[in-house]
Amino acid sequence: MLTRTLAFAAALAAVPLVSAYAQPAMTIDPDRLTETVRTLASDVFEGRAPGTRGEERTLGYLIARFEALGLEPAGTDGGWLQKVPLLHTRLGTPAQLDFATPKGAIAPVMAQDIYLSTIRPEDAARIADAPLVFVGYGVKAPERGWDDFKGTDLKGKVAVFLINDPDFAAQPGEPAAGKFGDRTMTYYGRWTYKFEEAARQGAVAALIVHNAEGVGYGWNVVISPGGENYDIVRPAEQLTSLKLQGWMSADMSTRLFAAAGLDLAKLEVQARSPQFRPVELKGVSLATDIPVVPEVVTSHNVLAKIPGTTRPDEIVMYGAHWDAYGEGKPDAEGRIYRAGANDDALGIAGMFEIARAMKAGPAPERSVVFGAWTAEERGLLGSEYYATNPVFPMAKTVANLGIDILQTAGAANDVVLVGKGQNTLEDDMARVAGTQGRTITPESLPERGLFYRADHFSFAKRGVPVMLLMGIAGAADIKQGGVAAGQAWIDAYTGQCYHQACDAWSPEWNLDGAVQDIALIGTIGTELANSSRWPQWKAGSEFKSIRDKAGLPKQ
Repeated sequence: MLTRTLAFAAALAAVPLVSAYAQPAMTIDPDRLTETVRTLASDVFEGRAPGTRGEERTLGYLIARFEALGLEPAGTDGGWLQKVPLLHTRLGTPAQLDFATPKGAIAPVMAQDIYLSTIRPEDAARIADAPLVFVGYGVKAPERGWDDFKGTDLKGKVAVFLINDPDFAAQPGEPAAGKFGDRTMTYYGRWTYKFEEAARQGAVAALIVHNAEGVGYGWNVVISPGGENYDIVRPAEQLTSLKLQGWMSADMSTRLFAAAGLDLAKLEVQARSPQFRPVELKGVSLATDIPVVPEVVTSHNVLAKIPGTTRPDEIVMYGAHWDAYGEGKPDAEGRIYRAGANDDALGIAGMFEIARAMKAGPAPERSVVFGAWTAEERGLLGSEYYATNPVFPMAKTVANLGIDILQTAGAANDVVLVGKGQNTLEDDMARVAGTQGRTITPESLPERGLFYRADHFSFAKRGVPVMLLMGIAGAADIKQGGVAAGQAWIDAYTGQCYHQACDAWSPEWNLDGAVQDIALIGTIGTELANSSRWPQWKAGSEFKSIRDKAGLPKQ
């Protein structure tokens, strides 16, 4: 099927090549961006969901485009692809789901009081009377002098967490104030970290107390996957210990704590101290018997490269995700495919333009690799699989530069920085933006942790310095309309089209701002590819210690 698809896609990929590379900045063609987005977001690709006919067609198109640009395959076994086996699970109707408490049993209503899923490949999620233990924010950060666990044995127990960082709600003078970047979320604040840490501590399940302000979205978003979850297929020895993971509503959480004679509001204050110790909800336990339907879906990353001339083993990597949400219910206009024109067909188009410009110029000293990731929308899984099974060693990966959603409201006076204070690539961003006559604006809602919600993060976790361009991270100062116009674009996109069928190409798009951003990140990558410099994590970053322990270059 894939062979036939390659032939099908070759015709779609017939885009003429015109030299557009010019030092010191990169020239990006908005018409080429438009053509790529219109193609990838068309119904031909059926919403680009992993494991579908839409994936087969997408892979063929991407490979044909990279070939037409003159790039070489960089996948496994000398090919263009890296196979990514995905575990997909769906919970059925619970045969049992209840909490035993000193005041009687509480049977939470799924999707109303509690939301659960699993990433274990089993046909049922059974838990027998597992005690609940409140572990505060669940942070174990020795570099910040913080350990919420204090050696507590969580094996066979349910860990209950607060969302975000210990200093998220801290008042001036409290011990946690400023310990974790104030309102800027660290990875310790992300729900993914909390589930990972609960598993490292041996817990059988993990529940997070929902707080809309702390997580950045309402309960409706929490329950939107409908009991589904995805993970990469892992060997048995690497499976999580968590049979179930999920969230409790604020009301259900307060009720459970009260049943154990505890005041959740007071415990939240206590958890904002490094002296906090885990608190068992005495007499409260969880019992479940929930059917699970697991299946393995095979998907693929697409990898292409421009080989380096003098240091080909050192890698500068670009990344964008090809997947979107596939077919769904018809919207008001009858559209069924949620094709992600901006999220992230535009990012793929940006990578093609950068590759075209680089190929038109002198061959780089370092190799430049372009990764088109699968399953980003399922939890950054394509990039996570690559990072777990790298084709090129992480120790030789200079940087990962990601593009995931760009604003389409026009040229801007600034560029939005995601992850302020993380690494020296932000200094490169400021310098190159200056050559464009632009300034840097930090993301407007750093407490939402966007730095941890795109594919570059899979590389950050392994110590590779990263940079992300994400148009919804903050309102750009648009040349025609200012910050108000930038915010209006964000409100319209996130409020109406994000992950919906209306994330489609529109003739009303103004790609001048996207062109600026792609040229910026393209220039930074070109500079790195033609230097011996290695970007570094800054003091205070939670990823600096990872790079230091790996003994990676410090220059």
